[in-house]
Amino acid sequence: MKLLQRSLVARISASLLAISALALVSIVVTMVVANGSRGDAAAINVAGSLRMNTYQIVAALQRYERQPEAAQRERVQALAERFRERLASPRLTQALPEAEDHPLREQYRLLQARWDEALAPQVTRSIAGGGLEVDALRQTLDGLVGDIDQLVTRLEKNSEAKIHLLSVLQILFLVLTAVVVAIALYDIRHNLVAPLHQLVVLAREAGRRNFHYRTRLKGSDELALLGRTLDTMSGELATSYAELEARVSRKKQELERSNRVMQVLHDGSRALYGGGNDLCTSAAPMLRRIEELLEIGPIRLSLHDPFDDREVPILATHSRSRPTYCRDHDCHACLLDPEPLELSEHGDAECLLLPVSVGATLLGTLEVWYAEGSELTDSTRRLLNALTDQLATAVYLQRRIEEQQQVTLMNERTIIARELHDSLAQSLSYLKMQVARLERMQAREMPREAQTAVFGELRTGLDSAYRQLRELLTTFRLKLEGPGLQSAMRQTTEEFAERLGFKVELFFDVPPHLLNPNEEIHVLQVVREALANIHKHAQAHWAAVTVRFQQARLHVMVEDDGIGLPADGSPPMHYGLVIMRDRADTLGGEFEVRNRQAGGTLVELAFSPQTARLIAQQPASGPETTAFQHGHRD
Repeated sequence: MKLLQRSLVARISASLLAISALALVSIVVTMVVANGSRGDAAAINVAGSLRMNTYQIVAALQRYERQPEAAQRERVQALAERFRERLASPRLTQALPEAEDHPLREQYRLLQARWDEALAPQVTRSIAGGGLEVDALRQTLDGLVGDIDQLVTRLEKNSEAKIHLLSVLQILFLVLTAVVVAIALYDIRHNLVAPLHQLVVLAREAGRRNFHYRTRLKGSDELALLGRTLDTMSGELATSYAELEARVSRKKQELERSNRVMQVLHDGSRALYGGGNDLCTSAAPMLRRIEELLEIGPIRLSLHDPFDDREVPILATHSRSRPTYCRDHDCHACLLDPEPLELSEHGDAECLLLPVSVGATLLGTLEVWYAEGSELTDSTRRLLNALTDQLATAVYLQRRIEEQQQVTLMNERTIIARELHDSLAQSLSYLKMQVARLERMQAREMPREAQTAVFGELRTGLDSAYRQLRELLTTFRLKLEGPGLQSAMRQTTEEFAERLGFKVELFFDVPPHLLNPNEEIHVLQVVREALANIHKHAQAHWAAVTVRFQQARLHVMVEDDGIGLPADGSPPMHYGLVIMRDRADTLGGEFEVRNRQAGGTLVELAFSPQTARLIAQQPASGPETTAFQHGHRD
């Protein structure tokens, strides 16, 4: 019973089983009743035939009484035997109830007794010749026919009773089946259809993201349990969905904030990487904007001093005063905040210390202060790490630029010193020796004619020194339109074209950044010296300068169509030619001056640049040595 109350499936199964059982019982009862009615019609026919047989026996006896012949006697005997057979026929006896006290069986016994005691003795006596009593026979006949009629009537009523019983049983089972079906339908409607409808509505509302609908099913069956479970689940889903919406909203705000911060970092990168030494002006606005977006601050940047191993404060947002080691006192990037804050290691703030480093090199530290109790999210920490990487790159590039500027300045000073030593210093030394020689001659009171030759040499030396000084000043005052040797060559050819009065052609085919500054100066000076010789001695109407790089060697040729060299082909050993040969030796190349076949002079310089020599040494020294040499040269 408790199972039927708790389980809808059990109730539906019990209903189906009850309907099936009623149908089965109805069929079995119908079959039993129908089987019990089998033979009733035959029994009625047999009982009815007994009445006809009785009249035949009486009629045969009367004929035998009028005509006592053997045939008539046999006729009477045959009819009597037939009556006995029909009275004892199984078709009649099997239709009788088994109960001995049943009225039908009592009527059968009465009919059998009347035959055996009344009519049969008369038939036997009449056949035996004892005579026929008509009145007695008539009374016996009436009584026997009445018993037979009574038997037939009882047989008919017995059959009708069975049919009536079958009808009553069919109606009873039909009513019981209808009751069971009605109960099942009622149970299905109230405990299955209605709950299923509510569950469907709950599912539909949940699909529409409405988690406030509830089934509120009562009971202890499966659907009620399912409804309560879904109600609970819907409530939990409503809570989870609200939490997820809140998280999505927070994530969306965080992503928007991160995008704005990344945009600020992107916009500030150009100012950072192009700001030179003015790190405060380029970084301070970006840091303050990041503080506003991330709701943190103040932020302090300190750079690491590798020599003293200390942190030097460079920049602080929300600061009331200028940093101690401020480079530019005309800069007010740190002091533009209308509401400055005090940086303190105590109070209601917490500090996040981030390293500003490139690889394993520590460049500085970034102090990020935020409100106590508020946790920095992972995205905020990632953005701050990106900020430190950007600051580290900017500081590293700034230091590299400063170092490169220092190296460039030292290289320029070295080149200028070498040029002065190779040209002007030697000329001055020569003049100094000539002055000492002149002093000794004057001390010995040598003739004026001997001293005149020394004066001529001094004048020639001074002219040469002055010319070399002007060449050096012209070389170092060249305003290059672009970086590299090509721009200097173009200005040089234009300069000498004005002196010569005709255009000096220039053919330049050299990869960029092939020569170092020292090599570029030597090549430029050789070309200028050759063009100066054309201006002074060649009497030319055409000149060309060719600079090309072939087979890992730089070829420099200066040509003209002038008078050329003397017939012996050996160039005069002018001071300028000596300097050009010295420059070629310094570059480790070959220098040659010869006549052109078409007329004029050809000055040619060929050498392997330092870069080409490094490439040639790479298989033997390895990429690490080559890279080191490149770095050392730079």
